[in-house]
Amino acid sequence: MKILVTGAAGFIGSHTAEALHALGHQVIGVDNFSSHYDVDLKKLNETSLRTLQIPVIHKNLNDLDLPEVLPKDINYIFHFAAQPGISSTSTFKDYLDNNVLATKALVDYALELPDLKLFVNISTSSVYGLEATHPEDAPAKPASFYGVTKLAAEQLVLQQSRCHNLKSCSLRLFSVIGPRERPEKMFAKLIKLGLEGKPFPLFEGSDKHLRSFTFVGDIVDGIVSVIGKESILNGEILNLGSDKDFTTGYGIEVVEQVIGQPIRLNIIPKRPGDQFRTKAIIDKARNVLEYHPKTSLLKAVEQQVAWYKANFM
Repeated sequence: MKILVTGAAGFIGSHTAEALHALGHQVIGVDNFSSHYDVDLKKLNETSLRTLQIPVIHKNLNDLDLPEVLPKDINYIFHFAAQPGISSTSTFKDYLDNNVLATKALVDYALELPDLKLFVNISTSSVYGLEATHPEDAPAKPASFYGVTKLAAEQLVLQQSRCHNLKSCSLRLFSVIGPRERPEKMFAKLIKLGLEGKPFPLFEGSDKHLRSFTFVGDIVDGIVSVIGKESILNGEILNLGSDKDFTTGYGIEVVEQVIGQPIRLNIIPKRPGDQFRTKAIIDKARNVLEYHPKTSLLKAVEQQVAWYKANFM
């Protein structure tokens, strides 16, 4: 199969592109190399893809010439590209442009593909709101611009299934960690600052927040397993994540254990819109995708620390 992966130079997108290649598919990536986080890290991911002869097209999905640049014989689309996370430096327009309008442009492109089997939208537990502990049919209550615009993007994709214009599904991911994690994310920052002996900025009270920390390899296993299941997945939403949750405080302890030294904490004011708890309800994914995340938090952190040391120390 010929597969397009958007956001292919990003954290989960790059891992997914590699996994699809390993399954024997022809993979083409597209990424706009946004400066939202270190472009050098994205280039490092791109280098890994190019060693596998996976090309990455440098393009913004909102560019008017997008349909002329991307191939017309794509069989699957995996749509990761987005303005990620909750950030005080990102405006609502950033989220609108990169999550809603970019997804609409990609959907318009997809509608012109004669052999498209499935459009796989990558969504987030943030659409559930401050307590992301629900099955897929629970009402969405996003509490951040990120969650609001990711929900809108999801609906733009699923609308086309409801209108019988294409087959699509949406995967809501929970607290993914591992090698290549974005540098502003918790474990990436903990590992970097901990190894450098610098204090970690901890949002007040967030040490008690609960998260379904899920290893990227387990997430990717679930994502790629959608191939060949387009008939049963069409129009569906599935949660992907770990059904075990841990406090942020425990996550800090695990990093300290792996790097072999304590991490100093600098308590900073609470962040509006931050989730209090995420715990993935994955009964549907277990039944439909035979999805079974198996990597422990300790093993996930060990792999992330090893990757960081190999590339930045």
